[in-house]
Amino acid sequence: MTSPQEPPLPEALPAHLDAGLLSPVRAGTPVEAAVGDSAWLQAMLDAEAALTRAQARCGTVPPHAAEVITAAARADLLDVRELALAARETANPVVGLVTALTAVVATRCPEAAEYVHRGSTSQDVFDTGAMLVAQRALRLIVTDLQAVAAALADLAAAHRDTVMAGRTLALHAVPTTFGLKAAGWRQLILDAVERLERITRGGLPVALGGAAGTLAGYLQYAGEGADPAAVLDELGAAFATETGLAAPALPWHALRTPVADLGSALAHTAGALGKIAADVLVLTRTEVGEVTEPAVVGRGASSAMPHKRNPVLATLIRSASLQVPVLATVLTQCLATEDERSAGMWHAEWQPLREALRLTGGAAHTAVELTRGLTVHPQRMRANLEATGGQLVSERVSAVLAPRIGKTAAKRLLTEASMLATTTGRPLADILAELPQLTGVLSRADAVALLDPNGYTGAAGPLVDRALTTADRTRTSKP
Repeated sequence: MTSPQEPPLPEALPAHLDAGLLSPVRAGTPVEAAVGDSAWLQAMLDAEAALTRAQARCGTVPPHAAEVITAAARADLLDVRELALAARETANPVVGLVTALTAVVATRCPEAAEYVHRGSTSQDVFDTGAMLVAQRALRLIVTDLQAVAAALADLAAAHRDTVMAGRTLALHAVPTTFGLKAAGWRQLILDAVERLERITRGGLPVALGGAAGTLAGYLQYAGEGADPAAVLDELGAAFATETGLAAPALPWHALRTPVADLGSALAHTAGALGKIAADVLVLTRTEVGEVTEPAVVGRGASSAMPHKRNPVLATLIRSASLQVPVLATVLTQCLATEDERSAGMWHAEWQPLREALRLTGGAAHTAVELTRGLTVHPQRMRANLEATGGQLVSERVSAVLAPRIGKTAAKRLLTEASMLATTTGRPLADILAELPQLTGVLSRADAVALLDPNGYTGAAGPLVDRALTTADRTRTSKP
């Protein structure tokens, strides 16, 4: 009996192309293009070109050569797949990139070709390119996060006093407001923005170390008698200026703080977005029905059940929020690198960093649509508040009775009354009104008033006000 043959791969797309089929949260989003292979290749070429311009500023590369190299440093002139295959023989893509770029430059100006990658090493180019990719991606992510924060501010203000059941350990706890929930979501997003902006404000760094972090190659080309300190300061400042990145205090080939910091900030951002998604997924359940995602024709359709409209946006966001922290762990582990340049540790960072950027960016972009179009259903919130017949506010009654009959007795009484209300399905106010222990202590009218959820939202309203005004004031006061 012959075994069935595997069907051939479809020819519509190259087998190596990652089209996002298994990662729909980032498919088609701006960040996907900003961190794709072509974008990464262009960033490394930008690093090469910026380095020659920096060296031209310092007088070690002819200005015309820098101009030719800059004009030739275009990703569309190189074959990214060929570079990827060539990288299997060198363990990084920069070696093949330098060869290919040199060949392009040589066709335009043979004299300029000798100045490509002069004094540099692969990690200088790759790490600088990685920081350029991250900087460009973070701009997109922060812009989307700010849009999410604005949408959540509108929701918090509009529903400042919309009462809903607060839930702890999956069960009704005490009343809260949807405005306070939205304000909490917003605070997490603002915290994420602050972390990402701190990274970019402090400056993602250029990588400039040479073969082993001593800049020996750059110094050699600076000529005999060159002052190492002067070359270090001048070249580092020029390279930072040409790239728009920062000049680090030390070469960071084996000091991976910049990448680890990126991972941590992206993990926090994904987690903040994931909190919103998790809450939306709970609140949109059929039996809860307190919010629904924006309706788009055809979105959320089930392959088997015509009646369903699945919460697609929250699902996509949550999928990213579960992956990014794991990727960030890889980046943190790579702090424990060996020697002056690592075999394997450095290489292990590349894909997790790219994936963390595009998953977080995809989640942030998706969250803009979710928060702008989220529909809140106050009537369902009211119905759910009434589902337990007043038990949601038993804490309040217990606190009122404590000075009258004692704290321990009041708590025991409310616990027993709540259990009886649950088993019989009767309102808690009716149960309390019939208890002989409360005769002359608490009337039924008093119980009904105390068990009104609208009267027991604590400081929810003022907390919303404070969150909105404090966050706005903090944002506008920053330089």
